[in-house]
Amino acid sequence: MKIALAQLNFTVGAVNANADKIIAAIESAKTQGADLVVFAEFAVSGTPAYGLLTKTTFLTLCEEAVQRIADSCHGISAIVGTPYLTAEGPISAAAFINNDGEIEYIGKRHVKARREMGYIVGSSIGSQTVHVAGHALSVVVGDDLSHIEEVDEDIDAIISVNARRYGKGILSRRFDKVSRFAFSEGKTVILVNQVGGSGEIVYDGTSGILNSDGKLVMVMKSFDEDLQLFDIDDVHEAIEVPFSPYNDRTRLVYRAACLGLHDYFAKNGYTKACVGLSGGIDSAVVACLAVGALGKENVRVLLMPSPFTPNESVEDAKKLAENLGVEYSVLPIVDAYNSIIDTLRPVIGGTEFDATEENIQTRIRTTMLMALQNKTGYMLLNSSNKSENALGWCTLYGDTAGTFSPTGDLYKGEIYDLARYINATFGNVIPDNIIDKEPSSELRPDQKDSDHLPHYEVIDAILFRMIEKKQHREEIVDAGFDLDVVEKIHSMIMQNEKKRYQFPPVLRLSPCAFGHEWLMPLVNHYGD
Repeated sequence: MKIALAQLNFTVGAVNANADKIIAAIESAKTQGADLVVFAEFAVSGTPAYGLLTKTTFLTLCEEAVQRIADSCHGISAIVGTPYLTAEGPISAAAFINNDGEIEYIGKRHVKARREMGYIVGSSIGSQTVHVAGHALSVVVGDDLSHIEEVDEDIDAIISVNARRYGKGILSRRFDKVSRFAFSEGKTVILVNQVGGSGEIVYDGTSGILNSDGKLVMVMKSFDEDLQLFDIDDVHEAIEVPFSPYNDRTRLVYRAACLGLHDYFAKNGYTKACVGLSGGIDSAVVACLAVGALGKENVRVLLMPSPFTPNESVEDAKKLAENLGVEYSVLPIVDAYNSIIDTLRPVIGGTEFDATEENIQTRIRTTMLMALQNKTGYMLLNSSNKSENALGWCTLYGDTAGTFSPTGDLYKGEIYDLARYINATFGNVIPDNIIDKEPSSELRPDQKDSDHLPHYEVIDAILFRMIEKKQHREEIVDAGFDLDVVEKIHSMIMQNEKKRYQFPPVLRLSPCAFGHEWLMPLVNHYGD
């Protein structure tokens, strides 16, 4: 029996367009002689659909689309992920369509993702057995695969339709987990995943098949659409997982960021992006990602030196823009800054220079970038990183502004990793001085981030333990970190939740993103 795995990029709410894609893939699978074609969870609706899943009109539209898909299935069977309205409420289902066009809905029992809880309910009936070309197949939706306790001996293979988002390290853990399951149950496991950016989420694809020994025998593309056939009756040689969690991590992060950024723009109808280029590492990497995702002809950068910006930073930014081939303009903010300070003199005159004057500079820059967006349609990209977002080392309505943040879930050290990867892959487009110089906001003379913060290597190590590992401060100190430094970082994290509530959408590239896996009360008096 030949099974076609259709790994496609769907758009939330574009039900008819998604159905057209599905039907086109069914026709392609037919011509290749497939008996069954399998699509990902929520293929019809796109995901995450959030509140759309509570709208009866939306669910009805999805059901009508499934019927249209079924009309194209004569001569081939299909498994298609879709939301489905039951007497219990809306569920995530796999519509099994046999080769006569008859439809059976198979529900997901276990709803665990926050993006689904409150919008769909768990089905009272989970995985079901279907029969195609003389084979018995167990169809499992979403995370129900993790809850299977016993598999019928007569089952020939388990088909898992899911929408698994990308996150650093998740790919390897995913295959390890399924490998152990396939081996322990002695069954072939077929994984079909979505691919593409969907708001703040990226689905990596990387669908695959593991044999009854738990060995990978087929893997599909990561971060690209793909359609491949697999004959379940043939003997297949085991293959290696085509990536490692260490050597390939930065490459995968780059591809995920580019795909997430590209699809965020394309699916919202945006075509052009602008970046405020400072001569620092963060904006340099964001500019490179914008070019990688949208093309250099669709990216424009502004260089906006203040009275405290070194000439070297301006030259570094110019060189980067020239290397990328993007249009750039140098627009000094000296006069604007002096004018605002003079205007405020009755209010702040006679006080010492502090964060007030620093923040004015960043907000002037944002005003200019937003003016460019309003006038020309170049949507502003945010250049933040996770280390600064965690500490609140950023200016509200200044460098926290933007349409989208492709790097806001990456630690500072990972920004440097990306910069080195970009240079190694695309020919040293980022000047060495941008990578080598000490981080600085350049909002006062000779300013360095290390004047007020530990070095980012220390910050990132502590943040990772606090955020991703959920370790208490005592555990981190016991691991060898300085008590005062740990206490300072913890205090800065907890005091700046109010800033993170006001961030632009941040592309989720880690297993623990702010606002999702990490969400603290906006008002919080708990200090431990």
